[in-house]
Amino acid sequence: MTAESSLKFLRTRRLLVGVSVPTRRLLAVVALLGLVAAACGGGDDESVESDEPEASGLRVAAVLPSARDDYAFSQSMAEALGQMQDGGLIGEVALSESLFVVEEAGAALRDYAEAGYDLVIAHGVQYGPFVEEIAPDFPATAFAWGPEEETFGLDNVSSYTSAVDQGAYAMGLMAAALADGADVGIVGPVEAANTRRYVDGFAAGVAAGGGSARSVYIDSFSDVERAAEAARSFIDGGAAVLTGTAQITVGAIGVADKRGVAWFGTESNQTSVAPDVVVVSQVYRWEKVLEDLVAEITAGRLGGFTYEIDFANGGLELEYNDAYDLDPAVRRLGDEAVAGIIDGSISTGAVPQDH
Repeated sequence: MTAESSLKFLRTRRLLVGVSVPTRRLLAVVALLGLVAAACGGGDDESVESDEPEASGLRVAAVLPSARDDYAFSQSMAEALGQMQDGGLIGEVALSESLFVVEEAGAALRDYAEAGYDLVIAHGVQYGPFVEEIAPDFPATAFAWGPEEETFGLDNVSSYTSAVDQGAYAMGLMAAALADGADVGIVGPVEAANTRRYVDGFAAGVAAGGGSARSVYIDSFSDVERAAEAARSFIDGGAAVLTGTAQITVGAIGVADKRGVAWFGTESNQTSVAPDVVVVSQVYRWEKVLEDLVAEITAGRLGGFTYEIDFANGGLELEYNDAYDLDPAVRRLGDEAVAGIIDGSISTGAVPQDH
């Protein structure tokens, strides 16, 4: 593939999803490739010939800390890249998932760069040191990582983050109303800049709604059972509403579902995990910033950009669970908070912090 052809936009609906590059995942790779080959061949609809030559577009690889369908952080990126590919903005998408062991993630990032991918995404704050180390070795490759704002002064590194406190604040207002005097429990993973923004923003919203919130960090992005234990502890202590952030939350959601406690989601739409208790989810739309980054790379500018998704640019959205019987007055609290945040009349009080 020439440099010129690798930068053309792809207009096709064909899905080429890569898999994890560590050698120990070889059997999984073979199985997945077999499924893709079976899906792409065979049927009459798939065998129709076209006079148009196969297009070639930007090749993008992403390293994810958890499964691409984790209903949280990793899924938000996987879905964004899938939508961009379907829309013809990028060509091949390769995903290495469940790389919570950071050394394996670092190896995958280097392997993708060596394989000639145009954009390599390190989707996890814990991967920052590897981006800083690897990117200078591949000056013709664009790297992006987040959620953070640091680009290490490198011309081929960009960063992205989310104003996650915005949706957290709006949902906190609603949570206080639903709790009706009882506590709201917040399950956090590792206390890092963006997770603090969510926890602090939600607590601020609860306080603004006249309620009280308790929070805990379990010191892990991957320990689902520890998150479940934290949720049980909150409920046993009288909490009537729960929330949490990162891929650990599936454990806490399961507890909330079993105990009939309302849950407020974030990062991806979590309704399908527990449709009886999920009230609303703050959903990340990473494509809102990645589209600009891809355009910059296509124009030959490989990095140095910092992006943030928020309500104003459409990168954050509240998606309500229509099956949950939410009082319209409570929903208005959230919707009015979103409008106030966008027009600047409401401040969450939660700001990014160095870590």
